[in-house]
Amino acid sequence: MSPETVAVIGFVCLFALMLLRVPVGMAMGLVGITGFGYLTGFGPALKLVGQTTMRTVTDYSFGVIPMFLLMGAFVSVSGISRELFRAANTFVGHWKGGLGIATIAACGGFAAISGSSVATAATFSAVAYPEMRRFGYPQSFSTGVIAVGGTLGAMLPPSTVLAVYGIITQQDIGKLFIAGVVPGLLAILMHMITIGIIGATRPGFLPAGKKASWHERFLALRDVWSPLLLFLFVIGGLYGGFFIPTEAGAVGAVGAFIIGILRGKLTRDGILQSLLQATRTAAAVFTVLIGALCFGYFLTITQTPQNVTSFLTGLGIGPYGVLALILLMYLVLGCLMDAMAMVILTVPIVFPVVTSLGFDPIWFGIIIVMTVELGLIHPPVGMNVFVIKSVIKDVNMSTIFVGVLPFVITDLIRLVILILFPLLATWLPQRMIG
Repeated sequence: MSPETVAVIGFVCLFALMLLRVPVGMAMGLVGITGFGYLTGFGPALKLVGQTTMRTVTDYSFGVIPMFLLMGAFVSVSGISRELFRAANTFVGHWKGGLGIATIAACGGFAAISGSSVATAATFSAVAYPEMRRFGYPQSFSTGVIAVGGTLGAMLPPSTVLAVYGIITQQDIGKLFIAGVVPGLLAILMHMITIGIIGATRPGFLPAGKKASWHERFLALRDVWSPLLLFLFVIGGLYGGFFIPTEAGAVGAVGAFIIGILRGKLTRDGILQSLLQATRTAAAVFTVLIGALCFGYFLTITQTPQNVTSFLTGLGIGPYGVLALILLMYLVLGCLMDAMAMVILTVPIVFPVVTSLGFDPIWFGIIIVMTVELGLIHPPVGMNVFVIKSVIKDVNMSTIFVGVLPFVITDLIRLVILILFPLLATWLPQRMIG
């Protein structure tokens, strides 16, 4: 069989294994090593497994993932999510839809420290949902806001998805993190505006809460200033060239640990829980990475990226036509796969296409993550929707999807804005020191 035929069979086998619920990392590794062994011999294929595994788990630059995961675990176990929500609510809770706006703001703050969309959605399902329901917010709106707020974890630094994209494409992870700041803030702003429009166009749909005094607001801010200062210190260190991403992650983890201890929020059991949580998540991510790298070697020897590049660039639809096809593919895959699997499986194939068309790789990383965000909330899969359903037992999936619909439209508009104005993602990274 020709290498092209073997590649096609490999993809068919990969999707078959995923449909059988084989973990995506294991599925990619099995298909990659089997295909590589068929074409080159199983001796070299087995050596590839050992070399790839050892290089991945010992590479210093890959340490950015467990370090930021540990930082997020310490902050999560310390209970900062509830304090972020309370602080945001004291400022905007008296507006129509104020609890929804407070949820978006708190999700943004928590995502900027945890770097996980799923963790953000799960956390605020327990923190914000009971409050919104207590004040009479509709179930669809309450769950929809939490689902879309969770997606901010994929964009705002330290994003695990952006870190994995940087590893796969060999791009500067620090620049990718900084590039996500403005689009992430734009997402927060547009989601808040969407809530405001819903409240203005549907009188009585979103109630207003009690207005807090300035004394209450300052007391609430006192509880959250330290983790937010930690985030600014870590990201500022990256931007100023004082840290490389792995060092920034280590500084963030140590800072989160010290803050949790000094505030009395991090007990001995909490420390153990944080370490176990970060270790499990990091092990899962590295398993997927190792499988993806093995699958990538298989794609390389079958010349799949080169063939896809030749095919797409030969369609005669121009660079933005090809980009539209790629983004459409991600929207379709979002119905079938989770965010990490999409990035790891497809980026090695589409990245050569994008660079050959002259697009900025940092900007493309942000575009991909924004599109992947949509996959976290749109039907029929929507990973964040499933997470919310697992936490809130009395809500239907269809109710959550109805709630996220206005925000899906907002995110599509935001995606178009970023395509039209690439400087929103590239301006800050271009001015980084070091």
